[in-house]
Amino acid sequence: MQSFFAELQRRHVYKVGAMYAVAGWLLVQVVTQVLPVFDVSPLAQRIIVLVIVACFPVALVLSWLFDITPQGIVRTSAQASSATADAPAAPPAGRERLLNYVLGAMLLLAGAYLVAERIWLRPAANAAAAAVASKSVADKSIAVLPFENLSDDKANAYFAEGIQDEILTKLARIGALRVISRSSTLQFAARPGNLAEVARQLGVAHVLEGSVQKIGDAVHINVQLIRAATDDHLWAETYDRKLDNVFGVEAEVAQAIAQALQAHITGGEAQTVAAKPTENAAAYNAYLRGLGAERQAMNGATSEGLALSIAAYSEAVQLDPAFALAWARLSIIKSYGYFNLFNHTPKQLDEARQAADTASRLNPEMGEAYLAQGYYHYWGLRDFDGGLALFNQALQRLPNNADVLAAIAYIERRQGKWQESTDHLEQATRIDPLNISMLMGLATNYDSLRQFPQALAVYDRALVAVPDNANVIAAKAGVLQDAGDFDGAAALLAKLPDTNDNPGVFQAKLQHLIRGRQYDQAIAMIKGYRSKAADPRQDPVQMSNDFYLGFLMIWTGKPQEAQAPCKEALDSLNAIRATGADDARLGSSYAAVYVCLGDKAKALHAATQAVKLNANDALERANADSILAITQAWTGDLDAAFAALPRLLQEPGGLDQSELRMSPLWDPLRKDPRFTAFAASK
Repeated sequence: MQSFFAELQRRHVYKVGAMYAVAGWLLVQVVTQVLPVFDVSPLAQRIIVLVIVACFPVALVLSWLFDITPQGIVRTSAQASSATADAPAAPPAGRERLLNYVLGAMLLLAGAYLVAERIWLRPAANAAAAAVASKSVADKSIAVLPFENLSDDKANAYFAEGIQDEILTKLARIGALRVISRSSTLQFAARPGNLAEVARQLGVAHVLEGSVQKIGDAVHINVQLIRAATDDHLWAETYDRKLDNVFGVEAEVAQAIAQALQAHITGGEAQTVAAKPTENAAAYNAYLRGLGAERQAMNGATSEGLALSIAAYSEAVQLDPAFALAWARLSIIKSYGYFNLFNHTPKQLDEARQAADTASRLNPEMGEAYLAQGYYHYWGLRDFDGGLALFNQALQRLPNNADVLAAIAYIERRQGKWQESTDHLEQATRIDPLNISMLMGLATNYDSLRQFPQALAVYDRALVAVPDNANVIAAKAGVLQDAGDFDGAAALLAKLPDTNDNPGVFQAKLQHLIRGRQYDQAIAMIKGYRSKAADPRQDPVQMSNDFYLGFLMIWTGKPQEAQAPCKEALDSLNAIRATGADDARLGSSYAAVYVCLGDKAKALHAATQAVKLNANDALERANADSILAITQAWTGDLDAAFAALPRLLQEPGGLDQSELRMSPLWDPLRKDPRFTAFAASK
């Protein structure tokens, strides 16, 4: 064995192997770094790398068999014949030194390349790759405009909307594409006059137009893909199907568009795109009705829209119990109602869980199944860590889904990860640039971080899309008020009509009057409010009106008249709590009402409990902290209130300087000499 290793050394096998390894590594680096610049295909690059690796054992064999001598390349055994049987012949010293020099030079070259690659080449390559990727994504960006409903029965509009929505959803599963969400494309007509302008507003290179005509059990679908800048028609197709065979159209369209845009589809993506949601025509029809009702429910947060959506999805899963996508949507809408509409019954939450579990069992890898589970954990259980993990799983399967990114962002800000939340919302609004709800969520982040110019800029983006949207105008006025521009806020609010139809506008105007200490006008506004809720006691606006009316009576020197409205507010809170809502969301309101009623002990207990219950929720905790300090001020513990002010003025979503200076809720602190320093600080 010793003789064998000595022979390996004499035949330069070690040195040849080392030189080949270094040279091969350098060559692989050149192949992977340089050839892509010349658009050499990835297959050709892989073949070159495989050849380099495969030739390594060949080089070792050749170094054993042959040697380079002054007489040329000869078999090593011929040179070895003059050696003694006990010891292999030593190579000439000159050739040995030459090999050492070559090996040393190659090692120096490899080291120099490694240093250069880390300092200069890698950053440049990354920048170039990012530029190429950005251009590639831009070239493969697409918006699916609303499909025109050509049916004689205009009640079939939901069917055209559903077909468009499903095509968009299929496209959004392809990671190589950038697909604009439906809420942004809804701003435009089915066949807009200026496609280039539409594409500019949506930030896309391509637009898909279509029409749907449903006559009895026959469906006629026409689609065409257009390059917006040149108005070139890249692809078009017409589909004539029976209702019971319409399910595969969306997949066919998505695959054809990906091919037309030369977008790479992975094996997993191809499988999910091709999958049919159901084979039951009636179930699919009910599902499409559910989608339409769901959009209305979530836009207006109305119990009527919620009920219509739940009924349609429930019908879909009854007709086809294996309809995983309908189970997922059913779970999401139930979780939404549980969280947003105070429908906090154990039955509602359990139904949301069962629907999510059914979707996961039927299709474990479906992105919507992870989305449903995520919302159940987030909205239902307030399990932020679990919800975030599930949403991240959903994002891997739904790479173009702005709702998933927004859900991640909304959890992150509750976890106190404000910058990550803001980044994800910025990313979501690039996919869904005209989604007013997401833009307002992003602006809220900036407002909570006291980055008022950025918040105002986001609201201006929204107002470009919806110039007369009262909610956006009212929210922008709120930011101006937080920033200390009281006159600017007043000018914006003056543009909005005095009406009870919009709770957001009503409360923005009321807050402005209270901060401006226009108490008589605020009282008149509250007394003119008429709740539209079936049970006014469960109307959060009515409850806050009663609470503020009580304080307004105190501020106008009529403390006895404060008792009646504050008792009404207490009745409203008890009615909402009876639905199953917990004190994590209601505790601060209870504290304020008890302050109004003069019950100091209950007020402090409720405020303290609210802070404890929201300890893991940065968004709610900021409000709870402020209410606790206000409660302490009104119950006479000024030292505790002043001790909290430095933190409240720094905490995201906490107290703003403008509120501290102007809101009468902080009046108990104003006569204390310490207040001036806090009110003047920045």
